Amino acid sequence: MNILDEIIVQKKKEVLKLKNDYSITSFEEMELFHKNNFSLINNIKNSKDISIIAELKKQSPSKGVINKEFHYQNIVDTYFNSNIAGVSVLTDELFFGGNINLLKKIAEKKKRPLLRKDFIIDIEQVYQSKAFGADVILLICEALSPNQIKDLTYTAHKINLEVLLELHSKDQINKIDFDINKLIGINNRNLTDFSVDINSTISISQLIPDDVLIVSESGISKEDDLRKLKSNNINAVLVGEYLMSSNNLNNDLKNLKKWCKVES
Repeated sequence: MNILDEIIVQKKKEVLKLKNDYSITSFEEMELFHKNNFSLINNIKNSKDISIIAELKKQSPSKGVINKEFHYQNIVDTYFNSNIAGVSVLTDELFFGGNINLLKKIAEKKKRPLLRKDFIIDIEQVYQSKAFGADVILLICEALSPNQIKDLTYTAHKINLEVLLELHSKDQINKIDFDINKLIGINNRNLTDFSVDINSTISISQLIPDDVLIVSESGISKEDDLRKLKSNNINAVLVGEYLMSSNNLNNDLKNLKKWCKVES
């Protein structure tokens, strides 16, 4: 059993509790459910540079605690005041130290699209995401069947949520209907041994249709990484550990933005 399998076992337990505590109707009655959403897809499309999705993440199974202080409001303010495409918020509690209420607090003052990054396996979680202020949800190919991907994507679109569909390997591509999933994340981390290889994005991206936006995820921390991604026409990066472990977030975010510049 790899780490994703372990997480999904736990997530199924959480979904049962969620269904006991809430109904879809109760989510539809929440204030944030009716707020207009920001579009991550439009932000990426409208940028000539590689777009940045900056992540808020306290810890991870591979690295342990990344940010001990975790003054999330200061971090988010820095993200919001930068011209980035969106902000990713980890809401998984047990493995990543996140919380769904953290998403809600940030959403009440958001200035950029918010991606709820969690392990979504059930329609009720999609409605919960909207009710707690997400603009985009993450779906993970390895955790879902082709029918689940379609059903969860259609549900998200029905309530005006965008979907970032993530995969870790080439053998997941046949699960994807590229007519409905137009924003694809390629995670550079191996789920078995946690190794990271930026070339995963490059090799997998060559098998994806040209009209699909591609986000490279995990292990992006230096200028050479962005140089490789730019030369392969990758549209965006999702960056967590590099920023969350920073001793000077403003400075490192500026460097990242500089590396993402595409010369005319």
